[in-house]
Order: sequence, then C-alpha cells, then structure tokens
Amino acid sequence: MTAPVYILGGFQTDFARNWTKEGKHIAAMIRESVEGALAITDVAPREIDVGHVGNFAAELYAMQGHLGAFLVDVDPAFSGLPTGRHEAACASGSIALLAASAEIEAGRYDCALVVGVEQMKTVSPAIGGDYLGTAAWYELEAKGVEFPFPKLFGKLGDEYDRRFGLDDRHLARISAVNYANAKNNPRAQTRTWYMNEAHACETSSYNPLIGGRIKVSDCSQVTDGAVAVIVASARFAEAYAARRGRPLDTLARIQGWGHRTAPLTFDAKVAESKDQPYVLPHTRRAITDAYARAGIADCWALDGIETHDCFTTSEYMAIDHFGLTAPGQSWKAIEDGVIDAGGKLPINPSGGLIGAGHPVGATGVRQLLDASLQVTDQAGGYQVKNARRFATLNIGGSGTTSVVFVVGA
Repeated sequence: MTAPVYILGGFQTDFARNWTKEGKHIAAMIRESVEGALAITDVAPREIDVGHVGNFAAELYAMQGHLGAFLVDVDPAFSGLPTGRHEAACASGSIALLAASAEIEAGRYDCALVVGVEQMKTVSPAIGGDYLGTAAWYELEAKGVEFPFPKLFGKLGDEYDRRFGLDDRHLARISAVNYANAKNNPRAQTRTWYMNEAHACETSSYNPLIGGRIKVSDCSQVTDGAVAVIVASARFAEAYAARRGRPLDTLARIQGWGHRTAPLTFDAKVAESKDQPYVLPHTRRAITDAYARAGIADCWALDGIETHDCFTTSEYMAIDHFGLTAPGQSWKAIEDGVIDAGGKLPINPSGGLIGAGHPVGATGVRQLLDASLQVTDQAGGYQVKNARRFATLNIGGSGTTSVVFVVGA
C-alpha cells in the first residue's frame, strides 16, 4: 500500500478571461493561481518543498519555455525551490500531479505545489488549431489539415457508429448538460453563454460543422487559465489539519490513480482495439487501474466524475469506459439522465471542458481540484449532494495518454 497523498486545496483563475487582451504574460497567470492557492489553504510559502508545472505548448502560444522557473518568482521564500515542467498534451496537468504525488509517496518531500497553465488566446483560431495538432502525430495527422482535432474526435464518433451505432442527438444532450452545469460554476468560461439541446442538435450558420460529425456545440473551448493545488504527505496533512482544528479525514485524498499510453495515431489505436470490447482499451485500463488502487469494484462506488469532454464524442466514450453502461451503450445513461447534475452518477457538474473551459495544460489540475471540492462539500452551486468519492479522467491527444484519479474524503 502506498503512502497517502492529501489535497489541501487550490485556486482556479476565471476561465472566461483573455489574458492577452489584459496585456498579461503567462507568468502572471502562474503567479495569480499560486498566490490564490496559498491564500485559500493558509499554507506558508516556506512550507512548500517542491513545485511542478503542467503545460502543453507555451513555446508555441507564448514563446516561452522553462515554466518551472516562474514559480521561484512568486515569493522570496521560493528561492532555490526545486521545480520542473511536464508535458503530455491535454494530460499535462495530470502528469504533473502524478510526479508530485510520486515524490510524496517516496518520502522525498512532504508538501508539493502543482500548477497547470495554458495561455491559448495569443493567436488566431486557425493557428491555434495547428498548434493543437502537435498533440497528434503532426506530420501524419495534422499538417495541412484545418482544425485537425475536431476531425480526429469525429472519427472516434464514427468508430462508435460503425461498431455499435451512434445517434448524434445523444452528443447534443451531452453538450447541453455541460453548458447547463457551467451556469452554476462562477469560474466557468461559458457561464453566461446560450446553449440548449435543440440548438446543439441543429446544424446551421450558428452551429456549423467543424470536422466530420463534430459541430461547434460539440467542442470544448479555447481557454486561458491556470490552476494551482497543494498536495501533501500524511505527516504534513495531520499537522496541517490539527492547526486548522479539523479531523484529518475531512481532507481530500488521492485514493487511487491510473496512467496508460496508447499509440499516437488514431488509426493505430482503432486497429489495436479491433477485436476488443472497448474502443480505447488503454483508457479503460487506466480507469480500472484507478479503481483497483482505490479498492473499489466499479463506477457505482463513485458519487460523480469529472471527465475529459474535449468533444462530446470523448465524453460519450468515457461513459461506457467508466462502466456506467456496457460497451457501446453510453446512450442509455444519457437517455436515463444518469449523467445529469441530479442523476445517479453526475458527469462534469463543473461544466467540464465544454462548459467550464479547456486551458490545455491546466485541465487535469482543474479536474482534481473540482473533485476535491466535491468530496469536501465546497463546490458551491455545482455541489453534488453527499459526494464522498469522485473520479477524474484526463486525456492527452486522440486518446493517447489517459490519466485517472479517484479522490475521496
């Protein structure tokens, strides 16, 4: 049994902001999230032992690498702090979390700061879409292709359609649920936007096709955002809880995790899974690995899920891969309202990537923070009643890197 890793809390910037229009550098985003996390948790800067940054493509979007060094500038007490930056496309934030938690489990450090960050609104949508193509095999799947990722995740829907049948009305329902949930999240990018199921079903000048079967309403957002969380060993967490006058078991804790990597190209993934029940078997294995490490049998031991809905097709996939239904029958959980905010197993009460926003390198950290807020009854307007265990799924590329956390209190 590995040493427990506790989540002391964290801070998310408002995902509706455009930091470029504000004239602010990516370093300002990092600073705001870190200062916010320190203030919310009441952890002193001198208590932080190590820092990890998750980021996908700052070298492209912001012409800036070496992001771990920006942590040192946040507070004089951070001078000399060991830091590093981690990249796994849209799963970069979760990889940073895995690195930090592994160091705590190994006994190297007692208190770690993890930041996920992406500044994406520095370029046009076309250029940004090309940058995102580097999360796939660029030369084979993205070079010269306009908006490659909607097309790749459109192919995921096509594969479901080929194997099991897929009604796009179910994708529209996923979109509508996430937009509706986002209205209850004060930091969600789309909290003031208009979207309903009827609009998501339409193909029109207001909701055009982007790639294959993927419409604008099926897509996650281009987002500027940063999220910081503080994770700690049992020794640190016990002292931390005592000084705050609360029992240790009221703190959120990482109960289990899973991490798997599939072939980079989408066609290779599909070929590999040809005779298997799950379209993305490595994603399924990451989920079942997390269940096993958390000591739970299946998804019904969870009270909710924050999943990677970069497109509605990826959430459709997640529904059966988490085990809410048999493979290919995700539509049943959608039609029965299982995934709704008040359903049997709510998915993305925060609004997810479609509703809350998707600053690529920050998404995994945001998911973990939201899971920790849920299980400690601090999620406010999007709180799931009596939530005590949540799972997250963070995906990099077209289902290439899958990271899952089970969080409980």
